[in-house]
Amino acid sequence: KPVPIDEVESGQIVVVKPGEKVPVDGIITEGYSAVDEAMLTGESLPVEKKTGDTVIGATLNKTGYFKFKATKVGSETALAQIIRLVEMAQGSKAPIQRLADTISGFFVPAVMGVAVVTFLVWWFLGGQTFIFALTAFIAVMVIACPCALGLATPTAIMVGTGKGAQNGILIKSAGALEQAYKVTTIVFDKTGTLTAGRPVVTDIVTFRGWHSEDILKLAAAVEKGSEHPLAAAIMEAAGNMASAAPQKFEALSGLGIIARVNDIDVLLGNRLLMQQNGVAATADETQISRLEKEGKTVMLMAVNQEMVALIAVADTLKENAAEAIAQLHSLGIETVMITGDNQRTAQAIGKKVGIQKILAEVLPHDKAEEVRKLQESGRVTAMVGDGINDAPALARADIGIALGSGTDVAMETGDIVLVRDDLRDVVEAIKLSRYTIRKIRQNLFWAFIYNTIGIPVAAGILYPLWHIQLNPVIAAAAMGLSSVSVVTNSLLMNRYQMRKGRR
Repeated sequence: KPVPIDEVESGQIVVVKPGEKVPVDGIITEGYSAVDEAMLTGESLPVEKKTGDTVIGATLNKTGYFKFKATKVGSETALAQIIRLVEMAQGSKAPIQRLADTISGFFVPAVMGVAVVTFLVWWFLGGQTFIFALTAFIAVMVIACPCALGLATPTAIMVGTGKGAQNGILIKSAGALEQAYKVTTIVFDKTGTLTAGRPVVTDIVTFRGWHSEDILKLAAAVEKGSEHPLAAAIMEAAGNMASAAPQKFEALSGLGIIARVNDIDVLLGNRLLMQQNGVAATADETQISRLEKEGKTVMLMAVNQEMVALIAVADTLKENAAEAIAQLHSLGIETVMITGDNQRTAQAIGKKVGIQKILAEVLPHDKAEEVRKLQESGRVTAMVGDGINDAPALARADIGIALGSGTDVAMETGDIVLVRDDLRDVVEAIKLSRYTIRKIRQNLFWAFIYNTIGIPVAAGILYPLWHIQLNPVIAAAAMGLSSVSVVTNSLLMNRYQMRKGRR
């Protein structure tokens, strides 16, 4: 029966009919449909959903009927988190706003001083009446009210962050929005960021009389305890092959796996793993070179300290990855790819996507150090990543950009979160930042110009020539008009168009 949304609890099964909104986040347990996720991603085309897929609260079920198990309710839902992030961003202050606040701190006492001097000059030195001098004093105080100066930055920040959220770009703070326009170098993680993160086994080269089926079966047994994308590729290739559980399993980050299966000691990983365990790389180097030049990741397998096979795995580039890199280059931004893969494989992927600067064979804990080196060379650096091992680099970078398809740790660490798994949104985030800063500068310009012109007029600079004195009522109207002009200029940002293909 129907129940209020606030009474839905985690673990309950919820039925969603065609045309209804999904109430909370969850995982489909039965049924099939197309769900409109435009409110979340900005993408107008419905997304097909089937059993096992995730649905997000507040999205619209278009055609089918399905049941889902609630996993996140209330303040835990994606929509609630997005709202919280946007509110935090709109309530924060950008560095340029702190500059305006500092200027206002000196500006207000200075204006009061100018008003007092204006009064004294007209009454004692100008030979005017007390009423004339008092009118000039009030006009200066009224027209110089720094409302426009105070509104210049926060109004643009509010519209800019709201525009980003509307299109699936969550900017966590005003400082991040401002810093993004200064970025000169963007570092991309490879697996799961530039690539789909779902590699497939393409080649198995065997030695010492081993057969490929036996190698695949043994590799699947070794990888049973691993969650690495390369392990998923092996398990998928093995299919229904029977494989024993490993008696011993140790995953070494950035190296590979040490395991024991059916009393056989197995090493499965890269060259460095073999070197550290004293295994001679007697495999045909020509074969390894050929596979790596094709952009494939080659895993070496040793059994009882002897090389027995090469397993080549290829990961496909994400759709629009090359387009996004080309657009960043057109904006004058340098791109860098960082990966734990060997140099040859990394160069092959870099060539496909259009990135020339490659940082290969970088262990996860060294990614932040590589980012630091780029910063020390004078580059304002952004890091784009999706995994737990990217979190230190995301935190170290001037701007951390996390993909919404990545881990919670990465999204928590990033300054900007891209809800859509689309690298072109990196470009859109930079463009939006530049556009917002341009609007802030326009607002500050008009606010300063207004006071630069308005204060002398209010002080009576026109009186000796044309005997014109500014009425305080007119000064108040002019002051209000300046604030309206700044707010209007910020609201015009709503006309800003994100890339084509969005809602």
